[in-house]
Amino acid sequence: MQSLRELYKIGVGPSSSHTYGPMKIAERIKLLYPDMEKVHVDLYGSLSLTGKGHLTDKIMQKTFAPVPCDFSFKSGELPYHPNGMLVIVYCGGEALKPIEAYSIGGGEIYFKGDLEEEKVEIYPHHTMREVIDYCENEGLSLYDYVLRFEDENFKEYLFEVLEAMFTCVENGLHTQGILQGSLQLKRVAGSMYQQALNTHHEMAQERLFIASYAYAVSEENADGHMIVTAPTCGASGVLPAILYYAHHQMGLKKRDLVKALAIGGLYGNTVKYNATIAGADGGCQAEVGTACAMASASMAWINELNNSLVDYAAEMGLEHNLGLTCDPVGGYVQIPCIERNAVAALRALEASFLSKHLFGSRKISFDLVVKTMYETGKDLAKKYKETSTGGLAKNYFNEHKENKNEKM
Repeated sequence: MQSLRELYKIGVGPSSSHTYGPMKIAERIKLLYPDMEKVHVDLYGSLSLTGKGHLTDKIMQKTFAPVPCDFSFKSGELPYHPNGMLVIVYCGGEALKPIEAYSIGGGEIYFKGDLEEEKVEIYPHHTMREVIDYCENEGLSLYDYVLRFEDENFKEYLFEVLEAMFTCVENGLHTQGILQGSLQLKRVAGSMYQQALNTHHEMAQERLFIASYAYAVSEENADGHMIVTAPTCGASGVLPAILYYAHHQMGLKKRDLVKALAIGGLYGNTVKYNATIAGADGGCQAEVGTACAMASASMAWINELNNSLVDYAAEMGLEHNLGLTCDPVGGYVQIPCIERNAVAALRALEASFLSKHLFGSRKISFDLVVKTMYETGKDLAKKYKETSTGGLAKNYFNEHKENKNEKM
């Protein structure tokens, strides 16, 4: 598995696959061809179908600037991944050979052919069973396992990631208004937080705090502001909500929370290696489901559960998101994405609680759920994988169209 630096990336929303990844593709091509005169991009698959709502064209135009860049939105998919593009660079008045590039989830990119780069793997184990067995044999905690294989500056990077997450929560809590895009969705994180402060019911307050933190990050993401992929932009509100709650309501120090961040990252990394974290490839189960597993593992560790129970919590977090579709209304990372982040954060809280009390009844491993999620994602119809051609995305506009016709 790769470094957790490749999982936790500080960048901009609203989509790691549709915004952050294409930005990195453009950055690399611009570096390779400093004398380019213009660029044409053919977008395919999910990038074509929801690229407008996800700002794919805007971020690539901004990155290539001042070089002009235009787009064609193509039907069909390129062979390697649903998030594919062909980039044609013009130099000396001539078009160079098209560059086949992919944004494969979590901001990670892949170039086909001459520009293909070999992935650097630093972790020798590929499943959580292997990781936990190794830790038991070596007498390591899961956090110490991470530090054994990451570089000497990785602890500082975890603090940087945690600070970025917390800044994003706070920015979201203190920003009001309407989110960008035609849906005209109102920001509600701040008002939800005020409700939490004003309630005296302990359970309701706990849930309102967590939900408001998840909303805060997700609303920042939807507006194209700074977030941390965890594991993606679309699922970036789940883990920060749990960590911010643990710091401000449970009193945990940041030096402890970076350990929870690393442990959650191990579970996200395992999904990324053995399955997918891209909604266009596996549906929302790959994004929010993975984020829920990461947050469940982090909360279980925060609650001082052992490795086996941490693993159980992560398994529940992912298992109960199996089959979750990715059908963003209008191609925006807003409906159902923002609300779904809050639901997943609350589910992580429950997974941690249940793992502690149901430890003797476990039959399903985390690795088995990862395998099942991958197979389920492959079986999902394309219209339910970030195309906005099915599910809520389709029915929302059909309903509004019918209502509009009735009023005429």
